[in-house]
Amino acid sequence: MADLLDGTPPRVLAVYAHPDDAEVSCGGTLARWVRAGSEVHMVVCTMGEKGTVDPDADPIVLGGRRAEEVAAAAVVLGLAGCSSLGYPDGELEDGAALRGSLVRSIRALRPHTVLCPDPTAMIFGDQYVNHRDHRVVGAVTLDAVAPAAARPLYFPADGPPHQVSEVLLSGTLEPSVWVDITATLDDKVAAVVCHRSQFADSGDWATAAVRARAEEEGRRAGIACAEAFRRIRFGA
Repeated sequence: MADLLDGTPPRVLAVYAHPDDAEVSCGGTLARWVRAGSEVHMVVCTMGEKGTVDPDADPIVLGGRRAEEVAAAAVVLGLAGCSSLGYPDGELEDGAALRGSLVRSIRALRPHTVLCPDPTAMIFGDQYVNHRDHRVVGAVTLDAVAPAAARPLYFPADGPPHQVSEVLLSGTLEPSVWVDITATLDDKVAAVVCHRSQFADSGDWATAAVRARAEEEGRRAGIACAEAFRRIRFGA
């Protein structure tokens, strides 16, 4: 029987690589928690300025447009805050600079729950390889959570230590918990559709894909619509 994650974390931080990653990966969960009273924040690590198949696109223009799309989606989801670290798309490195930035965010916001990509998920089936930025963000976020943000001698200038209680890894090949997003699927779809720069048409295919995925995970969980995560708990 699927393990449904109930309850509402008081404060949440979602850390993702590109401007639309959080909405696609966990938008329904974020919206559900906001409705229930959570204070939800998001950090986007890159500008997403290479997110196009158009060779004539201006990266500066595209990056600006994608920042506007992030802001619009944050309003749809009801986020308490959304920030960008401004790294170039496709150039994230697993190093002290990015790790320190995330430690700073964790210590400033002091979340109970952190969401990020599963860094161990690389190949899905025989047609998709997970973006390197996703894997890097997942690995660095986990390192920022444990042990760095919780130990005072790591990045001592970046605020007092904070121990995150749990991490939920999205885009995982090993899900252990599901969140019921039946009531917030429309919010997730609306947030994804805010990212119009990523659609060659009206975005109808994206809407259909988001709904189909939510229904697929719902069937696995025995409910109408769901998002799946691999859960890691600290100090439990």
